[in-house]
Amino acid sequence: MADVTLTIGDRRHSVACPDGQEDQVRRLGTMLDAHWSTAARASGGLNGERTMLFVALMLADALEEADRRPTATKDEAVLERIATRLESLAASLEQ
Repeated sequence: MADVTLTIGDRRHSVACPDGQEDQVRRLGTMLDAHWSTAARASGGLNGERTMLFVALMLADALEEADRRPTATKDEAVLERIATRLESLAASLEQ
């Protein structure tokens, strides 16, 4: 197990994680920290626990929004462009 120190808001947190996952944990910590100031304002700056609750709510809202988006993949978009181009070429050949 590895230990990673995250700075979220004005506090440092030591977090244990599996070896090799340190960079991922740091990225997640950076994501939390990026929302901290907005969450602190929303929570009225009452305490860190309440502010972290607001961070969690903001991220849960973003996750729910992402889940509602259509799931067209890059491959599907490429295939659709190819099909459109082939149809255009076929129409040109028919003329």
